[in-house]
Amino acid sequence: MPPLPIALIGSGIFAREEHLPAILAASSSLSLVAIYSRSLASATALAEQAGVDPGVEVYSDDGGKDGKGGYEELLKKDGLKGVVIALPILTQPSYICKALEAGKHVLAEKPIAKDVATAVELTSWYRDNFANGPTFSIAENFRFLDSYLYASEQVASLGRVLGFRVRVHSFVQPGGKYFETAWRKKPEYQGGFLLDGGVHFVAGTRLVLGGAGVKPVKTSAWTTQLQEHLPPVDTVDATVRLSNGASGTISLSFGTTFSGSEYAFALEKGTVTVSRGKVTVKRNGEDEQVKNFPDEGSGVKQEIAAWGKALQEGKENKRQSPEEALGDLEWLEAMLQSGEKGGAPVELHHS
Repeated sequence: MPPLPIALIGSGIFAREEHLPAILAASSSLSLVAIYSRSLASATALAEQAGVDPGVEVYSDDGGKDGKGGYEELLKKDGLKGVVIALPILTQPSYICKALEAGKHVLAEKPIAKDVATAVELTSWYRDNFANGPTFSIAENFRFLDSYLYASEQVASLGRVLGFRVRVHSFVQPGGKYFETAWRKKPEYQGGFLLDGGVHFVAGTRLVLGGAGVKPVKTSAWTTQLQEHLPPVDTVDATVRLSNGASGTISLSFGTTFSGSEYAFALEKGTVTVSRGKVTVKRNGEDEQVKNFPDEGSGVKQEIAAWGKALQEGKENKRQSPEEALGDLEWLEAMLQSGEKGGAPVELHHS
């Protein structure tokens, strides 16, 4: 089957640095035929900077190549099969809906929406109206990192989950490329960077725990804003109850002088620890085994390739389903809500 014609929607940091190279690398299944951005200048710059074939059409809200118009005009393009959407959190749902209504497959950046209510409405609308139509997928690159996939396999082989601890700490400082993005600098959605970035870490945790067939069912959390420039909160520390009765902890912060990450899982027959690009497995009575994944990158190339493969096969990749993204969002939102309630437990229903 020839590559499927698709368009890239958005020209921000992640679209420039991750999505565009990944789409071009997936040339066996995907063919970039158009780029859309709000401004012609940014869309054109993205195309030129990437050395994209001059045949790629540029669309924008203020005009485009050969008189091309904005997003709605792009969706009418002959032969276009799908879109990769990388836009601000509050903007994406309307673009997703328009593309699906136009019969185009969608791969949209995480999180699926600004809150669970919006995500549930969007997912239900999609499932009710497009059972035999275009597919709606969410791009969560952590679900395509080889280290987390390997860790999930190892967890599956070591028996019952006894507990876990996850810590991901960093300091987002003024002047950084992501901080200086206007919609991130003054977020109009819950959690700030905890929603935009923290959803990755929740996804990675859910992926590994899923190897053992368990999921989070309740959480109690404390949240705070350690840095004035990172509203509304930048740190969450939570305890989490799992479906098998065990519990664990998760600590996420974008405003601390701590740094680094660790995902550690205690199992009946040993332990599994994930640090980015490395997995350490300690089976009871055996020496540690360390496996490195130096070439896994960000996972975006893998997720784009997986999406293209699924489209060619005419099916949905379950790791990219809106339900998986809803599970990530619900867990994060539950921690934020518990923090607002002074640590009161919040139950999860979609994770």
